[in-house]
Amino acid sequence: MKISTKGRYGLKAMIDLSINSVNDSVTLKSISERQNISEGYLEQIFAALRKKGLIQGKKGSQGGYILGQSPSDITVGDILRALEGELNLVEIDETKTDDRVEQCINYNVWSKLNKSINDIVDSITLEDLVMKYNTLANDTFMYYI
Repeated sequence: MKISTKGRYGLKAMIDLSINSVNDSVTLKSISERQNISEGYLEQIFAALRKKGLIQGKKGSQGGYILGQSPSDITVGDILRALEGELNLVEIDETKTDDRVEQCINYNVWSKLNKSINDIVDSITLEDLVMKYNTLANDTFMYYI
């Protein structure tokens, strides 16, 4: 499994949207400029996120996007699955094998790896990422000469 640029940019865009849509909707153009992602690519990403209900579009002169749910209810797993599909390292089809060695590996290795990956991405919320971003943004460094 490899997370594509679509997944990585989707996470960046969702953090940006969460930070900047507190009082109003956010345009794709503004996200594009802040995150250095092409507006056309963001349109594709946001279409998939909108389809899953993670964001909502607002039409009109004051249009843009807002989150479809609270940041505490959106997980990294939700975002990545909307953009990448299932997050399995190895696809397991247990009905196709009579090979006991393969069944052993499927159960003891691949299924545990798949579960661990999904548990991790489902344990991190968009709110967690925004809080970490804010912590990093507020860190100031003192330089002594």
